[in-house]
Amino acid sequence: MAREAGVSRGTVSRVLNGGHYVSPAAAEAVNAAIRNTGYVVSRHARSLIIGRSDSVGFLLTEPQERFFEDPNFNVLLRGCTQTLAAHDIPLLLMPAGTEDERRRITRYITAGHVDGVLLVSSHSGDPVAKELREAGVPLVACGKPIGPGAKVSYVAADDRDGARDMVRHLLSLGRRRIGVVTGPLDTPGGVERLSRYKEELAEAGIGVDESLIVSGDYSRASREAGAERLLAQAPDMDAVFVASDLMAQGVLAALRRAGKGVPDDIAVGGFDDSPAATAATPQLTTIRQPWDRIGNEMVRVLRAQTGGEDAAAVILPAELVRRESP
Repeated sequence: MAREAGVSRGTVSRVLNGGHYVSPAAAEAVNAAIRNTGYVVSRHARSLIIGRSDSVGFLLTEPQERFFEDPNFNVLLRGCTQTLAAHDIPLLLMPAGTEDERRRITRYITAGHVDGVLLVSSHSGDPVAKELREAGVPLVACGKPIGPGAKVSYVAADDRDGARDMVRHLLSLGRRRIGVVTGPLDTPGGVERLSRYKEELAEAGIGVDESLIVSGDYSRASREAGAERLLAQAPDMDAVFVASDLMAQGVLAALRRAGKGVPDDIAVGGFDDSPAATAATPQLTTIRQPWDRIGNEMVRVLRAQTGGEDAAAVILPAELVRRESP
């Protein structure tokens, strides 16, 4: 390569590693030689020299079936992959839903096989996150971490403002008996959406009725159980705020079985604006989380962190999307 370009090996190396301290003429000579010879950089050899893998892990510490049933994970993965591809950085998908999987993946990551981790873990107190932080692995979480622990970079949609907008929308329709199916209450989304729901009812002069509150876990299995419990506990309910579109699909099915019309008898609002919202019948009014932007920002924050910057937090605005439910 150096002979083809008519420059030193050191000049070739500097061009391949970013072009610092290389004249424009020398850089063009090396790039022309690359084109003429069809040279391709060996990532493995380069990683041995510079001590970096030039790859990033997408770590999902949830049961693997959640990845296939929850469309949000796929949208987020696609966004992260596309953003990293623009920097020619491969993304490694790392499902770790069991204790054994988490142990193996943690060993792999801390051995230096990836330069950083994009962490998708909805529950607080994730042991993998703690171990990676202690090992000094650059880490960015999807969602605001809750509970004690070291400072962690994260990117999240604004759960509180999203819940505020949904509850205010339902109140604006004249609904006063508004139920809620929460997310898991050891997750930031579960905690913050429920908290804001209660605050909005209080500000509207409506007391919080615990019979109108049931918990879910974002999964397909919990989709219909929440609505059935609400109908049994509060048969006069006239609206329900569901903490994910996936669960809201099940709520709609349970309401149909109970002979309740949507939105005439009961208005339904979701959260996420995932494909589940438009696949529902009727289509869901929901809160849009900007998943593509979340993925882009996670990559940006991680690359900044691997470059030596401190941990950072990014909160993106959520948006009310009105459809048919209503």
